[in-house]
Amino acid sequence: MIRIAHHSIYAHPLPEGHRFPMLKYEILPEQLVREGTCQREQFFAPGRILDQHVLRTHCSEYYKKLNAVSLTKKEIRRIGFPLSQELIERECIIAQGTLKGCAFALKNGISFNIAGGTHHAFFDRGEAFCLLNDQAIAANYLLVTEQAKQILIIDLDVHQGNGTAALFRNNPKVFTFSMHGKANYPFQKETSDLDIALEDNTKDNEYLDILALQLAHLFSTVQPDFVFYLSGVDVLKEDKLGRLALSLEGTKKRDEMVLSSCFERNIPVQCSMGGGYAPDVNLIIEAHANTYRVATEIFE
Repeated sequence: MIRIAHHSIYAHPLPEGHRFPMLKYEILPEQLVREGTCQREQFFAPGRILDQHVLRTHCSEYYKKLNAVSLTKKEIRRIGFPLSQELIERECIIAQGTLKGCAFALKNGISFNIAGGTHHAFFDRGEAFCLLNDQAIAANYLLVTEQAKQILIIDLDVHQGNGTAALFRNNPKVFTFSMHGKANYPFQKETSDLDIALEDNTKDNEYLDILALQLAHLFSTVQPDFVFYLSGVDVLKEDKLGRLALSLEGTKKRDEMVLSSCFERNIPVQCSMGGGYAPDVNLIIEAHANTYRVATEIFE
């Protein structure tokens, strides 16, 4: 059974201008239940992550300042959100959702975090709405507990996973793959183990052809025993922060290709939702819901 991390704290009040992107975290689970793709018992509410798990990935000074809400104005500007204790608590719960999801994925083949995909968080700082790197934290947890030996991170958010790339730059046990918009944020890219930088307005056929080739190569050469998938839907042509031009159907096919690759090889996969910033929230929900629909068809 697919298990999904979700918690009502995702909907905590935010200043005007930051609320719209957060709506999907409340609407998406209701949509999945309403249409029958998921049942309520498939959702779990993670608690706050233990400090020891965070500190395998992030430096103690940064984490201490974050919890004390004492970052400098410059550090807060880099993050992009006005900081609050509630926001920090939310991020710690998101990270635990991804970490706990690994156990469900190892048992059932796949798990989801309604939020997550905070791939712009570095060892000693946050960036671009990301405070803690949830999939990096979970990857380090799997390695230290010897539940995985070789991890593949497939990051298909429209923005390069710069924090993730930097965190695992010298770790041969984690292979980072990012396929993203060449001209998009971050404008100074880090170096993943494999980066595919796409031109503006890349459409379905080109995108999917490239992805198919790379997935076949990656699974053959990396030979992972656990996969993290960041399934951002900001690749859609309607996305206001995107610059690519995938259709709703093309984005769904992307998810099908990744998840089928894992299922066929019996490799557990944890999925975090990542970005989605189309003006129409219904389009964002439909694109994210497609990832769950595809997973249900493949894994159940």
